[in-house]
Amino acid sequence: MKVRVRLAPSPTGNLHIGTARTALFNWLFARKNNGSFLLRIEDTDKGRSKNEYTQNIFEGLQWLGLDWDDDPIIQSSRIEKHKDVITQLLKKGLAYRCYTTEKELEIMREKQLQAGEAPRYDNRHRNLPKEKEAEFITEGRSSVIRFRIEETSSVTWNDMVRGQMYWENKDLGGDMVISRRAPSNQIGDPLYNLVVVIDDAEMNITHVIRGEDHIANTAKQILLYEALGLQKPIFAHTPLILNTEGKKLSKRDGVTSISDFREMGYTPKAMTNYMTLLGWSPPEQMGEIFTLNEAATAFDFNRVNKAGAKFDWDKLKWLNAQDIHSWSSEQLLNNLNVVWSKEGWELPAKAWGLKLADLIGPSLTLLKDGLDQSRVFFEKPALQEDALKQLSLDGAKEGLKSIYDLLEENPWDGNDNTFAKNLVNISSKTLDIKKGVIMKSLRAALLGSLQGPDLISSWALLAMMKKDKDRIKDCL
Repeated sequence: MKVRVRLAPSPTGNLHIGTARTALFNWLFARKNNGSFLLRIEDTDKGRSKNEYTQNIFEGLQWLGLDWDDDPIIQSSRIEKHKDVITQLLKKGLAYRCYTTEKELEIMREKQLQAGEAPRYDNRHRNLPKEKEAEFITEGRSSVIRFRIEETSSVTWNDMVRGQMYWENKDLGGDMVISRRAPSNQIGDPLYNLVVVIDDAEMNITHVIRGEDHIANTAKQILLYEALGLQKPIFAHTPLILNTEGKKLSKRDGVTSISDFREMGYTPKAMTNYMTLLGWSPPEQMGEIFTLNEAATAFDFNRVNKAGAKFDWDKLKWLNAQDIHSWSSEQLLNNLNVVWSKEGWELPAKAWGLKLADLIGPSLTLLKDGLDQSRVFFEKPALQEDALKQLSLDGAKEGLKSIYDLLEENPWDGNDNTFAKNLVNISSKTLDIKKGVIMKSLRAALLGSLQGPDLISSWALLAMMKKDKDRIKDCL
């Protein structure tokens, strides 16, 4: 049996990290088993589905390196097939039209709530007499279509993560709605639990890998597989991603979409590395830092945890820093240049950019950190409080004036750091001012703060752009 797995996201929002982690586990399992990883866009929610979200899903998966096999399936293009199956279920007596109004359902739920019962449909129209149905039709009532669930039975399956699973049919909430409300002579839009079964079967999906919040859906879908005489896939329900409070990670926790992580400056390797660790334990010899292909070689569901995985920002940032620090100067510059370009900053020369990348690279955790740390080289900085305090000290401006005068006589091109160090030594000896005072004053004038990267290397970059003298002069 060739492994065929799928990701079936709903395009009602940007690619969520939970969906991306599901995609990752599917991709790893497929690649480990020389199988196929397929993509299906489940756009049956017409009101909320948007093409921009579909594009965001495509772009997010591509950015993460999760390539899919074959063209994506768009679920809405298969609606007639779904309706045909519903018609078959109606003819076989496995489904029926339910004319219960929204108001009646509301009253039913309220009574159940007052009685301390779990919300469920009471199957009141399962065996509706033809005369009563005709009466409802005459009234102009619309109907949903419900699939019959025999409550005296149960559903079992062997889950790749959780082992043997057992679900009593009576706990599934009553007969299941499989199409939305529509006039009595029509079939409304088919709903999730039905269409996912039909599409997975037609795509020959062998394994359905998704979050544990789908476990109840799995029980319902197995009943549909059996009713339709379809081959059931093997199921795996992965742990949810939790926030620091142990609750499911949601938009209320801040950044959750892959495009947001990308905008913040996280790298695709760090993201996939971290997401793999959210619920999967690598072999000890593998360590915590690995590539997608290395993870695919080692991946199996015996190492997927049942318990939810708490999201750890510090761990993600550490992995991101490790990835950035492993890059060559060229790779770092290419990535930083994307960030800089968005600010309208242009490199005076590639060699200059490489020097700047080398200067700030070791201190970067996120790519966007390269924005703040580079700003002083592209834009004149405002003097911070510590810089202003430094420049008010005795000897500060005298030392700067001496450096400025020396540069007037012999400007520095930024190529020989010894030249700059000699200027500081000459000024210190001539004026009898401590080198530390002059160095700090230079840092204040050139960078606007006493904090920052190596002074001489920073000065060299500004000298190459002929910005050093002007900044010193402005502080005299």
